[in-house]
Amino acid sequence: MNQTKTKWLSFLVFFIGTGHFFAQEYTFKDYNWDEKNKTTDIPEKYKNENEVILNRTVKIELVSDKSAPRQYYLLHDKLFVNADDAIERNNKIYIPLGENDNIITTKVRVILKSGKTILMDKKDIKEEVDQEKGMRYHYFAVNGLEKGAIIEKIIIREETPEINGNTCKMQAEYPIAQLDFELIYPHHLVFKTKSLNGVPEPLVVEDTVAGRNTLRILDKDIPALDDDEQYANWNAQVRMFRYKLDENLYSGAKNMFSFKAFATAAFDRFNEELDKKQQKAVADFCSSIPKSSDLQEQIWNIENKIKKTIVYNQYIDSSPGLADVLKTKQANQTDILALYLAVFKQMKIENNIVFTSDRFKVPFQEDFESYENLSEILFYFPSIKKYMTPTEIEYRIPLFPSRLANNRGLFIKSRLFGGVAMGTGEIAYIDIPGVDVTHDTMDITIDFTKDVENPSVTHQITFGGYSAISMQPIKDFVSAEDYKTILKSIAENYTVQKDYKTLKTENDGVDNIGKKPFIFSVGFEGRDLVKKAGTTYLFSVGQTIGRQMELYQENKRVMPVEIDFPHAYTRKIRIILPSGITVKNLDKLAMDYKTTINGNTEAAFNSKYEQKGNEILIENEEYYKKTDYPLEQFEQYRSVINAAADFNKIILVLNKA
Repeated sequence: MNQTKTKWLSFLVFFIGTGHFFAQEYTFKDYNWDEKNKTTDIPEKYKNENEVILNRTVKIELVSDKSAPRQYYLLHDKLFVNADDAIERNNKIYIPLGENDNIITTKVRVILKSGKTILMDKKDIKEEVDQEKGMRYHYFAVNGLEKGAIIEKIIIREETPEINGNTCKMQAEYPIAQLDFELIYPHHLVFKTKSLNGVPEPLVVEDTVAGRNTLRILDKDIPALDDDEQYANWNAQVRMFRYKLDENLYSGAKNMFSFKAFATAAFDRFNEELDKKQQKAVADFCSSIPKSSDLQEQIWNIENKIKKTIVYNQYIDSSPGLADVLKTKQANQTDILALYLAVFKQMKIENNIVFTSDRFKVPFQEDFESYENLSEILFYFPSIKKYMTPTEIEYRIPLFPSRLANNRGLFIKSRLFGGVAMGTGEIAYIDIPGVDVTHDTMDITIDFTKDVENPSVTHQITFGGYSAISMQPIKDFVSAEDYKTILKSIAENYTVQKDYKTLKTENDGVDNIGKKPFIFSVGFEGRDLVKKAGTTYLFSVGQTIGRQMELYQENKRVMPVEIDFPHAYTRKIRIILPSGITVKNLDKLAMDYKTTINGNTEAAFNSKYEQKGNEILIENEEYYKKTDYPLEQFEQYRSVINAAADFNKIILVLNKA
């Protein structure tokens, strides 16, 4: 659904319901910095910090007007910079502007240690063009920065009202000495709020004379939350404050923007009765879809047909009907969902629409009913317990964006009441495909029999699930020449060099996504893996598995581990030696590291070897069964991650007998 339109209309209805049509000015229209208070005194505890937000003031105000409801936003930051990297980070102050926002005030000044003030004006505003995204950005070029300076900025903008759900971050990657947050709104409105991860509960201040309330949070000495920690979900762990409009005391409306109301409205919107023209168009379309007795394959065929036939564009207007969608071969979100539902109905496939959120942006909150939780859409098929994404063309069932899984969602089901189909909502967990789906296997042979200094090396790597989807579709979206270049770059991860003798792929292209693994085979001369030292040869066997991630933590770990999806690797390395060659240090290949949670091994790296005559078989297994690992198990988790990196560094010593 068009969320912006829904927000605006809902907000307008709630103000119309009051019977008040007077224009209101927002309270911080004349807000300015304090010319008398330009002190550069830094609190003692922050004097040695590289960067500190000395004061952050945020005000969000909702006002009524004759024409429409409006929302105004104020950000006033005082930032202390005390290191070269902090100066470099802040020599550009970007002017934030959303799609429907209007900048009213933008001010920036620098207060040096000496007390001298440098005021930025319009001539300091520059433009930056992102060629890849095709977007233009405006920023203040901040000149004259030095260690110990304070950058002060004030931004006021008019923006789309956020009443059906909004999240405000109350923490940053740098310490915040003082935080002052205010939500200002007409007194007849009641907001529901939720403070998370240590945010104080808000205080409501009533101004009966002005007819407005202020919901206020004051906080201080907020520690930094480093957003560079690997394998972490910063947006889930940061201090945050969520709010939504819950009641209108004038109209009597309560429990506004509830999941129940959303489920009913969404079901009705996407399940409109089709006239005969639309029914025939859908039936004709369905006749062109390959049929299968296997339900998952049938859904795959439907998904493949729609994604290859209809161009999805969320920004275009809705079509008059599905016949027009199928004729023009274009659809926005409403149209594409209606088409899927009509096809499922025609082919008698039970399904639920699932509304959820991106867990790496706004984790779904079951106990806080906000439409902000409902920004993403999936289909769920109860009989096979699988999910499908209707809009992202590179996916096919059973794969869907992992950022939407390991999360909860609103499952909208059809129920008959008095013979009439109605939508009901139920909160449930969205499972993510496990290690049985995203499981990569690697078969490697290193043959030294013809030349000890230049062995023949062959790899066959089978990528499954989410590993495959990062490579499998590429062929269908780039030129043959570009695809060749991309394959070459993949090969370099395993060949340790740019040259290879053979390269072959199998099951590439979208027609294999979700059905077959992506197979990548490469053969090369391994001279770069061997170094000679007298009668000894140093063989970098670990490099044959490709570069591995390392997880080092200079500072104390703060956040628990959260990864994109469960995954597993099975590797078999076969070394064939010529007569007269022995290996001195095979014991280095034996490794065993585990992460145990509640008595269960949830992540592991183990390696073993066996020698029979002139052949050595190395087998190692690495897996991560869960997406979440508690902070208490971080050291165990890190040992598993680093074990693979340590294996990558193993060098075997080959000696001539």
